[in-house]
Amino acid sequence: MSKNVSALSFRKGIEKNLFERMVESSEETGTAVDNDGLHAMAKDYLVGDATVLGAVSFYDFLKKENEGKKVFVCNGSACLCAGTQEGLKKDLQKHFPDEEIGHICCLGRCHENGSFQYQGKNYSSKSSGDLDKLFKDDEGSAEDVYATGSNIEPPILTGEFPGVEPYYAALKDVIEKGPDVLLGELKDSKLRGRGGAGFPLSFKWQSCREAEGTPKFIVCNADEGDPGAYIDKYLMEVQPHSVLFGMIVAGFFAGAEVGILYIRAEYPDSITIIEEAIDALKDAGILGKGIFGSDFNFDLKVVKGAGAYICGEETALLASLEGQRPEVRVRPPFPTVEGLFRKPTIVNNVETFANLHAIVTMSGAAFAKIGTEKSTGPKLVSLDGNFVKPGLYEAAMGTPLKDIIYEMGGGFKVPVKAIQVGGPLGGIVPVDKIESLTLDFESFKEGGFLLGHAGIVSIPETFPMIEYIEHLFQFTGDESCGKCFPCRLGSVRGQELAAKAREDEGFKIDPELIYDLLETMEVTSLCALGGGVPLPIKNALRYFEEELRPYFEGDTTARSKE
Repeated sequence: MSKNVSALSFRKGIEKNLFERMVESSEETGTAVDNDGLHAMAKDYLVGDATVLGAVSFYDFLKKENEGKKVFVCNGSACLCAGTQEGLKKDLQKHFPDEEIGHICCLGRCHENGSFQYQGKNYSSKSSGDLDKLFKDDEGSAEDVYATGSNIEPPILTGEFPGVEPYYAALKDVIEKGPDVLLGELKDSKLRGRGGAGFPLSFKWQSCREAEGTPKFIVCNADEGDPGAYIDKYLMEVQPHSVLFGMIVAGFFAGAEVGILYIRAEYPDSITIIEEAIDALKDAGILGKGIFGSDFNFDLKVVKGAGAYICGEETALLASLEGQRPEVRVRPPFPTVEGLFRKPTIVNNVETFANLHAIVTMSGAAFAKIGTEKSTGPKLVSLDGNFVKPGLYEAAMGTPLKDIIYEMGGGFKVPVKAIQVGGPLGGIVPVDKIESLTLDFESFKEGGFLLGHAGIVSIPETFPMIEYIEHLFQFTGDESCGKCFPCRLGSVRGQELAAKAREDEGFKIDPELIYDLLETMEVTSLCALGGGVPLPIKNALRYFEEELRPYFEGDTTARSKE
């Protein structure tokens, strides 16, 4: 059935896609249209009512429960660990009844915390007096300010933008040299995807280029949902042309004429700034027909998300763009062969595309000299509000993690027992392990952790690890697409175990039971959501056994090294 829906959605094309129509229908009321409106959509796209209702009912901002909400409180890991949200909600209750206060997952204000969204704008760390001015007098700044820095000279991803014309001169050079030369540079660069999996970029792009079928698509996965990360947010809002340049180069290489940026609704400024940058390219004649006098045609389109962490998984994102329920697809076939509308598609995240300008200007070989043999180039890292100098930092792959934590970030403002690197699916690293790690895929894997997207959340000594375990299970349960049992059911069972152990002094968790649960999720889940969350929980059971002992029947470390 899903293939048929893909084909029907393709009839309308990306310009009139069903998903955008769903989102637009919700903007006035805060929820999707009524059943008559949903039926009209289904009829227009020749799909069943169940297809449209199944999709609409999935997204946070389209659900019926969202109707009438006026302010949304961030429930991400960084704000949770900072302990700011309970006080924020009490302050908000002075201005809004409970039924008008909703929740939202990570606004990218992890460096400041106390985050919330109001009237389509993000705010953070506001005092009670500031909130009074914002809600009563409409006075308050939504500006997002944080430290940035780089240990690379000159900076690659954090450097100054020279202007459209000089920056895109490199694109003209790429077009004149042709895709074969570009492929050689990509291979020489050894660039690996920055979305978390670390997959070789040249292999992915070549697969799409050689795939049969037209048209082909380029999709930028800008659904940066990892709590604690604001790397993609920085690039889209401060370095938007680095992202757009990479997408255009990908389109030229693969033979695609359309690029889509799927940007999460939680980042309203990113949407606005990217659209302004696209308009600037159109004004300069760098998008559209016959770019730089060649036969290369390419256009870019922004699609706003509707609140779904699972859309960070590439196949769920593609299903979302087609107007289907964003459930993970079985692979193979991979998106490079059968992606958007079942056509060959390159899907990369924001930071991956942002590296392309450096590769084509400094050469792939020169790019590969930055970092390590297997993890090349720069990597962006975001530090949360528990650091002395929270912010966004660029470091060469292979940089000692301690340099980023203690030199760039200035260390911690409060006593911290662990950091979680790479979002809710990333490993929990005890502070005494920081000195043994370097910023690259191999070091983290060998240490039993995961670099992932490299957003860092600090877990204070005062924050109970059992509560953090419950938080990770609950996050997975809330965000699961529901397609596979291990993720959908396992996460809820895990959350229930942790919650009961916290609330009932007479109940102890059987370590064998929880390890069986984790291994079932890890081995049999369809994607990295259910399959990834066991890693940080196993880390917690291994390294914080003494703290967790009161909640378990026996030793939690017995199987932790397996």
